Amino acid sequence: MRISLFTDTFPPQVNGVSLTLERLVHHLEHRRIPHLVLAPETEEQDLFSSNILRFSSFPFFLYPECRIALPNYFSIRNHLQQFKPDLIHVATPFNMGLIGRYYGKKYHIPMVASYHTHFDRYLDYYRLNFTSHLIWHYMRWFHEPCIRIFAPSQDTKSDLMNQGFSHIGIWSRGVDCNLFHPNKKSGKLREKYQIREPFILLYVGRMAPEKDLDVLLEAVKKLPGHLSKLIHWVFVGEGPLLEEMRGKKTDHMTFTGYLNGEPLAEVYASADLFVFPSSTETFGNVVLEAAASGLPAIGVRSGGVKEIIRHGETGLLCKPRDSDYLAQAIEQLLSDPAQLQTMGKAARRYALNQSWENIFDRLLAEYEQAIYSRQTISV
Repeated sequence: MRISLFTDTFPPQVNGVSLTLERLVHHLEHRRIPHLVLAPETEEQDLFSSNILRFSSFPFFLYPECRIALPNYFSIRNHLQQFKPDLIHVATPFNMGLIGRYYGKKYHIPMVASYHTHFDRYLDYYRLNFTSHLIWHYMRWFHEPCIRIFAPSQDTKSDLMNQGFSHIGIWSRGVDCNLFHPNKKSGKLREKYQIREPFILLYVGRMAPEKDLDVLLEAVKKLPGHLSKLIHWVFVGEGPLLEEMRGKKTDHMTFTGYLNGEPLAEVYASADLFVFPSSTETFGNVVLEAAASGLPAIGVRSGGVKEIIRHGETGLLCKPRDSDYLAQAIEQLLSDPAQLQTMGKAARRYALNQSWENIFDRLLAEYEQAIYSRQTISV
């Protein structure tokens, strides 16, 4: 089969969606499946690749890491007519996705879509919640021609079904358990940032309002004084709130900026507890990376995160946007180091069963089924 992937976010842009799609492309290469990626142009992009077409773009105001492309339809049409895709995968509902949707409908090519981001939940954080019904109306229209819509978690699938979507499948996420490994623990993190406190608590993710970082900062203030002195907080990531967060920095906080690869793996493995307050996640890749690193996690009972953290076994789940619950959970786990260790081992065992290869192969089987079902309908 020949696959065309339309997306408004792709490396070197850094976010969960782009990195997942990059892994998908690597898997297509691994399985020797012909593919063509149509994505935005960025200043930092790699040198020209024969199977990646880039188009000028500008940042999306709600999510600057996701760009709005300005595609040339006639150029795209010419490339697609030469490539002759059997299936179109639209990964984002913006301009690139719209072009893919239009082309697929015009030339009767089967289409699938993947749903990655709860943009409607972001609206509350940017005082735009009055547009929620318009967004859902648009999303239903956008996905209507798709044979299959892939959600990353059961919770997201339920949300989509409640909004009137159908033909929803699960395309989960995996983790590289060789990269993210407890053995990556080292003293480099403590040495580099002169960390003396016994416990290192870690947050990894975008520094943005929709990640509920205000709740985390409130929880930090509510921790007992004697416990606060034993904790050093490490925040990994970039985003619109980074400078504001740095302005609130205390002696017990470190902001590393963006990390990936081995440096990120070392940070995960060198921490004692992962704390992730976001209630807007469709999945929660960073929580799974922490688990692979043998790091227990505290998250919230919302979105895909609640399907990764097994309450009382690999970590704790709290009420969304409740700093009291979050502070109590932190205090509970840090008061029992033996439980922390047991949970970390259980988290690692869970992550070992989340293979990227198996997940992508299941997606390829869904691709084949979508192509077959359209051919059957045509006959």
